Amino acid sequence: MDSRRILILVSAVLAFLCLFLGLQLYQKSETIEAVETDNASLTLERDQVLFDLEKLRFSYDTLSTENALMLAEIADQRTQIDKLVTRVKNGNWELGKVKKEAETLRSIMKGYVATIDSLNQLNLALMDENDQMRARVEAIQERNANLVERQQNMEEMIVAGQTLQAAEAFAEGIRILTNGRQRPTTRASRTDMIKVCFTLLENRIAEAGPKTLHLQLVNTAGQVLLGEQSEAANSDGTAISATRTIDYNNDRVEACIFYIPSSPLPEGVYAIQILEGNEAIGSVELVLD
Repeated sequence: MDSRRILILVSAVLAFLCLFLGLQLYQKSETIEAVETDNASLTLERDQVLFDLEKLRFSYDTLSTENALMLAEIADQRTQIDKLVTRVKNGNWELGKVKKEAETLRSIMKGYVATIDSLNQLNLALMDENDQMRARVEAIQERNANLVERQQNMEEMIVAGQTLQAAEAFAEGIRILTNGRQRPTTRASRTDMIKVCFTLLENRIAEAGPKTLHLQLVNTAGQVLLGEQSEAANSDGTAISATRTIDYNNDRVEACIFYIPSSPLPEGVYAIQILEGNEAIGSVELVLD
């Protein structure tokens, strides 16, 4: 075989080898590109799953309720989400399974949202009902307070209506003669006794029976005069000058109370009040010169 034919054969072999190697290189390049494309797609899918899990965890974080059992369940679901995130980051679980688990957790979360919304609506209804009940209670309390006030006013009116009234009161100085006879006088030096007469008016709601009435004589100096037969004060602590018990049967009755001074009376104007207990039921003035 001459050298020319050998050269052609070698060239042909080399050309075939180059063509074969080029084909192999092209196929490997396509394989590498496909693998890189798959890896990029897988990475994108992994990042999307992580993003969805983060959104799902944020949704769980926004759930708010006062139900202790539901709070515990929500905490468990958040823990499950954290475990899924860790597995995806470490590549220890198929993304398809993660997606299914995430979808299950999302469905559970939607149930929580619906339940919490129902509870909130119920709480709002209960709050509105409580407000209405509170308003009714306040209205009842106000009505009761008004009734109590009216009752108190009526009781005060009854008490006031039961108080006796002394009308047509007049007072005069009395001089006692040596023969025991009484004679009116306006001279202070000759006054041995002061006589105060009055009429107790008819009162059908007052309690019938003995009524203890008092006289209170006040001189020009504002002092209450005490008599020989009077106590310094009645049971209510009011200073008195004389006392008399009168039988009262709800009809008009005329009565007199006598004051005997313990010392000579000076000239002046004497303010006299007729008392039932410590309540003034009549008044009159006496001038002695």
